[in-house]
Order: sequence, then C-alpha cells, then structure tokens
Amino acid sequence: MAVRGQDIASIIRRQIEQFGATVEAVDIGSVIQVGDGIATIHGLSGVRYGELLEFSTGAIGMALNLEEETVGAVIMGTDFGIREGAEVRTTGRIAQVPVGDALLGRVVDSLGTPLDGKGPIQSTRSRPI
Repeated sequence: MAVRGQDIASIIRRQIEQFGATVEAVDIGSVIQVGDGIATIHGLSGVRYGELLEFSTGAIGMALNLEEETVGAVIMGTDFGIREGAEVRTTGRIAQVPVGDALLGRVVDSLGTPLDGKGPIQSTRSRPI
C-alpha cells in the first residue's frame, strides 16, 4: 500500500486547520519564607500591588510589599502546607469584593466569596479591598 504525497499534505492541512492552542502568560515565583500568615516570594517581576496570588496549595494571597527582588504577601486563610520553595502564581486580578444591595443579609469571607450557601452574589459592581 503506497501513500501518496497529496494524501499526506491533506492530512497535515486538516490538522493545521483544526489546531486551537491558546497561550497564557503567567508570572511564577517561589516562596522564600513563610510565617504568621505572611509569605516572602521571589520571582514575581510583573506582580501589581493588591493583586491576588495563588499558592501551590490552593491558598490565596494578596501582594502588598513590592520590593525589587521580593514580594511580601498576606495569606488569606491558613498558611498550612505552604513551605519554602512552594510555587506561587499571579492571577492578574486585583483583590476586590462585590458591593450593592445583593450583598445585604449575606455572609461572605474576606474576598467576597459567599459562605451562607445561598449561591453566588449577583452584583454588577465591585470595589477594591
């Protein structure tokens, strides 16, 4: 069974047309030190003040102390499992909470995530923390 060049070219052409890769730029750093709910992180060159950070444990932090080589971040919640060398990623989102009448009577955490089991907060506005 012989394979013709036209058949190979059509297969490659079809694969190129169906190719759908997405590119996402992520700033990744590593924990230098952690204690008392504060982490010192190296390698987050593009982080912004107040930006939410995601630790490898799933914990969320907020960048507060931006220095030339390091970033100081407060950890929202427990720092259990966050160790020296742990990976930290920027999220591109500045810490903010929903505001408005939809928040009345609701129970939320420090990031505005509902804790009362009534579903997501249907707010069209938000304010920085």
